[in-house]
Amino acid sequence: MPNLPDVVLWSIPAFVLLTVVEVISVRLHPADEGAAAGYETKDAVTSVGMGLGSLVFDFVWKIPIVAVYTAVYELTPLRVPVLWATLPLMLLAQDFFYYWSHRGHHVVRVLWACHVVHHSSEKFNLTTALRQPWTSLTVWPFYVPLVAVGVHPAALAFCSSANLVYQFWIHTERIDRMPRWFEFVFNTPSHHRVHHASQGGYLDRNFGGILIVWDRLFGSFVPEVDRPVYGLTKNINTFNPIKVATHEYVAIVKDVRAASGWRERAGRVFRGPGWQPASAVPGPASNAAPAAETTAAETKAEETTAA
Repeated sequence: MPNLPDVVLWSIPAFVLLTVVEVISVRLHPADEGAAAGYETKDAVTSVGMGLGSLVFDFVWKIPIVAVYTAVYELTPLRVPVLWATLPLMLLAQDFFYYWSHRGHHVVRVLWACHVVHHSSEKFNLTTALRQPWTSLTVWPFYVPLVAVGVHPAALAFCSSANLVYQFWIHTERIDRMPRWFEFVFNTPSHHRVHHASQGGYLDRNFGGILIVWDRLFGSFVPEVDRPVYGLTKNINTFNPIKVATHEYVAIVKDVRAASGWRERAGRVFRGPGWQPASAVPGPASNAAPAAETTAAETKAEETTAA
């Protein structure tokens, strides 16, 4: 197979340069949208620290993941040749599975415990793109089908890196809108601002990596209308990297310990973030029908309203 470049490594100078340009732009032309705009030193340092930490932990997780992918690749009789002509198709397929991985990490709480790290900043700038989780071991199962049809694990790694690098530039408020055709096909800063917003109507929307067409096809697209409010529906108010990386896992353990039965314990782990059993939902008088279980989106919206 061809010697594919390390996309992330080659992109580091661009990351640094673009971040410096954005910082200068914010200093020279401050946004008037309020405290959420621009940079805060502690927040930016935390985001960069989470990104550096993710490089270390991803190297550790890569060992068992590569072992599984290699085993699957050796067992399948299928082979997709790694050619410059086939790489665009691999990128397209990887982006499709990224969409479902990303969506899954928003609607299953134990997966959200990994991904919530990326949403924990109340700012939205290029350093936010670097705020990556340290427990990304939950991501690999979504890409097993690609390896099973004969995509080489190294080619998958290249496509995943290219997808990650693309998403760096969309973490900014300095770009309003791209041309209409581009906004229709590709993920853009406008679409991704919606994804990072904590308002009820914006929650769990715009999961695309490179392309936004998956969201349009599968009903998860919402355009940017109101100014987004970034962060979580219940912000963690800490810059401690350990707490940022683990706070949702800690919350899951507490909820599981306090659960009244195995059904509730399973719900606290595998249902959506914010899920509550029917018994925990305030309802009407006792002679009325039991309240239905709340969904993740409903609970997130209620928390946002309360905040």
